[in-house]
Amino acid sequence: MKKIIKLILVIIWMVLIFCFSNQKAEDSSKLSNGVIVKVASVFLDDSLNETKKDELIEDYTTIVRKTAHFAIYLVLGVLIISFISEFSINHVYLIALFLSLLYACSDEFHQTFISGRSGEVKDVLIDTLGALLGIILYRFIKRFKKDELK
Repeated sequence: MKKIIKLILVIIWMVLIFCFSNQKAEDSSKLSNGVIVKVASVFLDDSLNETKKDELIEDYTTIVRKTAHFAIYLVLGVLIISFISEFSINHVYLIALFLSLLYACSDEFHQTFISGRSGEVKDVLIDTLGALLGIILYRFIKRFKKDELK
């Protein structure tokens, strides 16, 4: 049952990534811009006029979008390694990283079919690094818990 739940979580997360990637460029930009303005309005005391909003969006769009790539794939890496670790197979960490890389490649390829979007090699690298960090964190936490039980 545990394996099935973990597999379902992986699939749900992959569907979520697919849905984000399936957004037209205009809709994706609105989402990113909305996040920037919302976060800025929390941290900045002054009211955000249109000029200030535009400046913030211009300054932070790339950071927000690339951080989102990294974070979403960090979670995917954790979910994949958690699922694969349920099986008695060798090289689970490499397999998890490879599957994350493969999904990142398919995700970027998928985006080439979406209006206004493109597939970017640098996004595959960012996604894979996020997954790698997730896998490393999973391994670290698992090892830490194991040491605690001794």
